[in-house]
Amino acid sequence: MSTELEKTFVDFFRPNQRLIHKICRIYTDNVEDHEDLFQEITVQLWRSFPGFKGEAKFSTWMYRVALNTAMTLFRKPKKKELKHADVDVSSLKIEYEAYEDNEHKLKKMYKAIHELSDVEKALIMMYLEDKPYKEIGEILGITEGNARVKMNRAKNNLRSKISTR
Repeated sequence: MSTELEKTFVDFFRPNQRLIHKICRIYTDNVEDHEDLFQEITVQLWRSFPGFKGEAKFSTWMYRVALNTAMTLFRKPKKKELKHADVDVSSLKIEYEAYEDNEHKLKKMYKAIHELSDVEKALIMMYLEDKPYKEIGEILGITEGNARVKMNRAKNNLRSKISTR
């Protein structure tokens, strides 16, 4: 791929990489898996980038690719082995920003989120990002109304899990 395409990808990717960390944090529960998933999502985004048409916001497209990658690779009960040796994204010179959270409440919340279904995890993450229901529906490929219904169920399920701790 061209150097211009690489630069464009990095320019889009760099300001949005925190959302990948958030997805990784929700779908993994240790640093090694977080880093592996981050790398796999980055590879999938790079592979898919030539097909990005700009019809949706980059962050919306990025969410969709990242969530699909996370849901595919980290479904319970068995995590698939990550394979990313065939694509080298190191030439893109993307700086990996560490993601840390040490607050007790956040850990408690993330622990409860880990117990949710894959779709509920995605919904809660987008809720925490203040995504509008229309965009949530676009990302998940469902209607805005269905996104509202699923979100209410996910929030109630999360509240229930947190209150029993």
